[in-house]
Amino acid sequence: MMDVRELGVVDYEAAQALMKELQQQRIEGIIPDTLLILSHPEVVTVGPRARNDGVLPPTDYDTVAVDRGGGLTWHGPGQVVGYPIFKWGEREGESSVADIIHIIEGWLIDALAECGVEGVRDDRMQGVWVDGRKVCSIGLSFLRWVSRHGFSVNIDTPPGRVEGVAGCGLNADTTTSLAALGHTVDPTFFIDVLRRKVAGTGRE
Repeated sequence: MMDVRELGVVDYEAAQALMKELQQQRIEGIIPDTLLILSHPEVVTVGPRARNDGVLPPTDYDTVAVDRGGGLTWHGPGQVVGYPIFKWGEREGESSVADIIHIIEGWLIDALAECGVEGVRDDRMQGVWVDGRKVCSIGLSFLRWVSRHGFSVNIDTPPGRVEGVAGCGLNADTTTSLAALGHTVDPTFFIDVLRRKVAGTGRE
């Protein structure tokens, strides 16, 4: 049976350490598929692509280096973060990283739909988009097909903060929050729906 852990607000570097520990435990079969749901104090993660390209956020953001794919990703208040520590590749439709990202996008699109928000995929970038703007980011790292890192959903973030980061090669202002687009979503309800959607896949 999948384990879901709601952790509240967790410092990003502490969450990184926990993810690595749980990833190893999942590889060894000590724990089942485990979904961490949490949020972080404000920080911008800097992925390998951003470091290689010399891309940095504005100077008024704290940063931390990460090893998952992608460029810059904002985390902070008003955001729901999910880290699936899952063993992939044993089910039909999980044969590639693109397949796995498509599955996670589906969870988020379905959960938003139950909140009255139409989320879609967009050729510009993986993740989930609403009204032409990106509101959900996805970035994963794998070891022996067990994932680490995951997704973030901008529910009601501080005005201008996520918009000020040119995330993952997109222009600043492309990424925003549901609230900034006029959508009111209760984060507790969203998490409950999301838990149901993921649990409904029968992961173990």
